[in-house]
Amino acid sequence: MATFLYRLGRLAFRRRGYVALLWLAVLAAVGLGALQAPGAADEEFSTPGIESQKAFDLMQERFPGAAADGATARVVFVAPHGQRVTATGHRKAIEETVTALGDGAQVAGVTDPFTANAVSKDGTTAYATVTYKVKSSQIGDAARTALDDAVDQARDTGLTVETGGSALDSGAGPGGVAEFIGIAVAAVVLLATFGSPAAAGLPLLTAILGVGLSMFTITLLSDALGLSSSTGTLAMMLGLAVGIDYALFVVSRYREERARGRAPEEAAGLAVGTAGSAVVFAGLTVIIALAGLSVVGIPMLTKMGLTAAGAVVVAVVIALTVVPALLGFWPNAVLAGAERRREGGRRRFGFGFRFRLRKATPQGDSRSSRDSLDNHGTRWARLVLRRPVPVLLLAVLGLGALAVPMTRLQLGMPGDEAKSTSTTERRAYDDLAEGFGPGFNGPLTIVVDARGAADAKAAVGTVSERIAGTKGIVSVTRPHFDKAGDTAVFTATPVTSPTDDRTKTLVRTIRGERPAVESAAGASFEVTGTTALNIDVAAKVQSALVPYLVTVVGLAVVLLLVVFRSLLVPLKAALGFLLSVLAALGAVVLVFQQGHAAGLFGVAQTGPVMSLMPIFLVGIIFGLAMDYEVFLVSRMRESYVHGAPAKEAVVAGFRHSARVVVAAALIMIAVFAGFIGESESMIKMIGFGMATAVLLDAFVVRMAIVPAVLALLGDRAWRLPKWLDRLLPRVDIEGEALTRYAATATVADPDPTPDEPVEARV
Repeated sequence: MATFLYRLGRLAFRRRGYVALLWLAVLAAVGLGALQAPGAADEEFSTPGIESQKAFDLMQERFPGAAADGATARVVFVAPHGQRVTATGHRKAIEETVTALGDGAQVAGVTDPFTANAVSKDGTTAYATVTYKVKSSQIGDAARTALDDAVDQARDTGLTVETGGSALDSGAGPGGVAEFIGIAVAAVVLLATFGSPAAAGLPLLTAILGVGLSMFTITLLSDALGLSSSTGTLAMMLGLAVGIDYALFVVSRYREERARGRAPEEAAGLAVGTAGSAVVFAGLTVIIALAGLSVVGIPMLTKMGLTAAGAVVVAVVIALTVVPALLGFWPNAVLAGAERRREGGRRRFGFGFRFRLRKATPQGDSRSSRDSLDNHGTRWARLVLRRPVPVLLLAVLGLGALAVPMTRLQLGMPGDEAKSTSTTERRAYDDLAEGFGPGFNGPLTIVVDARGAADAKAAVGTVSERIAGTKGIVSVTRPHFDKAGDTAVFTATPVTSPTDDRTKTLVRTIRGERPAVESAAGASFEVTGTTALNIDVAAKVQSALVPYLVTVVGLAVVLLLVVFRSLLVPLKAALGFLLSVLAALGAVVLVFQQGHAAGLFGVAQTGPVMSLMPIFLVGIIFGLAMDYEVFLVSRMRESYVHGAPAKEAVVAGFRHSARVVVAAALIMIAVFAGFIGESESMIKMIGFGMATAVLLDAFVVRMAIVPAVLALLGDRAWRLPKWLDRLLPRVDIEGEALTRYAATATVADPDPTPDEPVEARV
């Protein structure tokens, strides 16, 4: 592996012009294809295997066209205190508003609250439902303006008017703000890390190239593979993250080899041969984590995971080819200022112009190399090695304490109730809950299949009566039959809100009593609706979390066994990751579910944690955590294999890699933390959870637990049973095969030829 990558790095350095042209041609071809490809469709969220999805599929089969794709807006009217909406003046204003809403662009129809029984029992609240001909993402500015104008006119009459519904969702995500923040912070961190604008800009340039190519490819294939407009979100996020990380690691190793006196081409080859090997295996662990999302059984997650895995593959290949090619164009530009001045003379640069070369400092005699021996990473590692037990206990107990709230994790799908009270959607939700009861915002849909029943109407009536008599149900609507008259749908309104635990218990109760009800009615029924769907999805994700963890962590442990030729190091890596993820989930529960420090992060309303949050957190953070593990421990393994004592190998790993890992972690924290400022509760939650997980994994697990455990294990950390050593394939990630190259390398022109001495060139 190392020898192949060494040759690949030198080839890319030497043939940099061809490499650059090839990648630009691929980017242009894919980009042009993406521009001409059909637009990505809005994918319907589906979860095969759950009852609510089966019921929804049955509704679409028996009531074709009933589940329209058009967006809806619910306009809520509240009379002033002590008055009723049925009063003459208020009723007239509401009817005029309904007429104005019906005249709006793209509107299919509007229900009148006075004819649709949409007035609360106390007469204080009413609502009108506006149905559009198009999906929310296709509603134009004219239609939204017409809705706002009609609402404003109603407010002028003295009524309190608020609006909710899917029509208010423009489909826009964070809008790229977080990505811009992440790139800006990444530039600052890279500049501080390398002290060179070129070294800071190169990882950003290659990461943007990789993300651009990945997103163009996703767009190009979206129609053929059924990819939606949201599929590429994870690919963009992770493509940017690992693209910067992988290029950062290769550039850092290149600078290190140059500081030892290597010629530019030799340094590029060694950087790709050693750091590139770590990049390959780090990328494989990320790909395993992302491809493992298919275990959950949610098609949307599977597509997001596979496209993100493709973006990681692109990032790895770019780090192994484009990075050394760019180093070939500007071999000295990425060096620190002092190193560039020490190079002196003139070197070959650009596309191949040759200049006289001054002989560089011999290997091992570089002042920057000597000065770096006692950097911050070295001092921290020696501190941990002196006190491994206190450091280990403090880190583990701290993470364990933070993980305790995770035991009270409640999964759900936050809706308008989780938005800020400054939004009209949240106020509409609260007005409806006050006027019609908390359960009005989350009714249950009951689908009755009476095919085969002697009397379909009587069977449906029996089911309706039994469910209406269930404790916790306020009311049920009149059943609506299909054309054949053997399938009916009606809604049941719970007493409690959609996110209340009692609603979840109610759904379980209705389903638990189903055998007796079906026996009495002679017909079958299923429970669906948004509330039931969220409950079922949460249960499915929760049940899939353990198999997903076992699959991903198990495969990664096997991969790390091959990489490090050690039994304890992979186990330590997996356990450390689990600690950081559980602690991050505990922090999410503390803030978003229990409300501790909620105001500090702008959380307007506490509630259940988003159902998909644990899966996203595990998948993304596992990949990044294994990146940091491979980058850090591979240097320790390299030093140990080359003869360093176990504890000195730990110090060597921190000396060379700690700064890179810290820089990579700071960049990721900045990228994820940028999402905390968004108004959407789910986006805010994802940003907080990801940033916290990276912070804990990089600075507590990798920087404290890893050296402490390795210090306590000593040589045992790198032992492998002989029988297992014979079974595992050998992969040269430490670059042992490159030792002979390193031993014989001399400072030479980037493109030396055997028969032309350097001093003779002009």
